[in-house]
Amino acid sequence: MKTYQIKTRDGRVLHVVEAGDPKGPAVIVHHGTPGAGILYGPHIADALDRHIRLLSYSRPGYGGSTRHEGRNVADAARDVEDILNALNIERCATWGISGGGPHALACAALLPSRVVAACALASVAPYGAQDLDFLAGMGEDNIEEFSAALQGPDAIRADLTQRAQALTHLDLPTLLESMRSLLSFVDQRTLTGDFGAYLLESFSTVKTYGIEGWLDDDLAFVKPWGFDVSAISIPVQIWQGEQDRFVPFSHGQWLRQHIISAESHLNADDGHLTLLAYRVPLVHEWLRHHF
Repeated sequence: MKTYQIKTRDGRVLHVVEAGDPKGPAVIVHHGTPGAGILYGPHIADALDRHIRLLSYSRPGYGGSTRHEGRNVADAARDVEDILNALNIERCATWGISGGGPHALACAALLPSRVVAACALASVAPYGAQDLDFLAGMGEDNIEEFSAALQGPDAIRADLTQRAQALTHLDLPTLLESMRSLLSFVDQRTLTGDFGAYLLESFSTVKTYGIEGWLDDDLAFVKPWGFDVSAISIPVQIWQGEQDRFVPFSHGQWLRQHIISAESHLNADDGHLTLLAYRVPLVHEWLRHHF
């Protein structure tokens, strides 16, 4: 596995991780919220099997990447373009999970000459859409978090500071308890073993790097994204589970209806975490075919 510290056009630094086949086509991963650009072992193994060059980066404010205060979702496309240029990659595909989903869609919308295909798994849809009740169906914890984000920077900082305290001495039982209102049965069953350890590692980066990336993500989700998803023209897949309490099923339905080029996997038996734990090989297979 390789790591890079890549300088952006405005002088920030992005922490990038690379695994898989260095000679294969590049796939850029956008992590969830909160999180960091840490790759899951089975995803790396799958990338090797499919001869994919798998890259993940920590969004600004996360995992060693310089904060970009006031960023919007569209800014991710510029960061990814800077990564591609620095690593001499002409074209890539991309996928994002949960809070990474909008950022993958930003790349699809704004980098059509560089991004061949994109997948959004358990992604939030844009806040304020007239035909979407953004909070309906969310677990209580996420309703409280997004409600704080809607009140502004001071309110969400206070909310996330309290949430981050629960991550100070994190173990799997503590993680399960902290997400109790968000975990459907299928997701709770998934949060064990190697996958549970991977999520613990990802969430634990908040202890080291603080809440700034998390805060900036939440604020970006509830303000204009900086692009219109209906303008996306490249191939897109939308994955959403009906058992998802983190991001309601209606968000995936909305994205499918408003992205003309999208095909959907709106699965009755999936939750939120199950998509990340089990569906990425199918995502990689589909993305690989677009090179």
